[in-house]
Amino acid sequence: QVQLVESGGGSVQAGGSLSLSCAASTRAFDNYAMGWFRQASGKEREFVAAISRTGRTTDYADSVKGRFTIHRDNAKNTVYLQANNLKPEDTDVYYCAAGVRLGAPSRQTSAYNYWGQGTQVTVSS
Repeated sequence: QVQLVESGGGSVQAGGSLSLSCAASTRAFDNYAMGWFRQASGKEREFVAAISRTGRTTDYADSVKGRFTIHRDNAKNTVYLQANNLKPEDTDVYYCAAGVRLGAPSRQTSAYNYWGQGTQVTVSS
């Protein structure tokens, strides 16, 4: 069992930045591809960004490409999401996810085995 704990959410004005972190309770962190997803109340969880086990491959939703950056530090068992130039439509609960032995970052929620509890991001106009 892997526990994921997100942090770094908060409230910002449009154009601002937030840095989200997700710490994993595993000594085999580099066995997991990692993803960030977001979900608004009453809506389906949607893909934001994902990163391969080594960190060499990343993938982004079109809506965040050029504004968000995902990276990981395997020595610290942590994945990060740097969110810049935030827009009101980025307001959501953000979740990190871990997928064991994924060959490549995935956009599918079903590809991930473990999920964090979520962290709220609110962007005001």
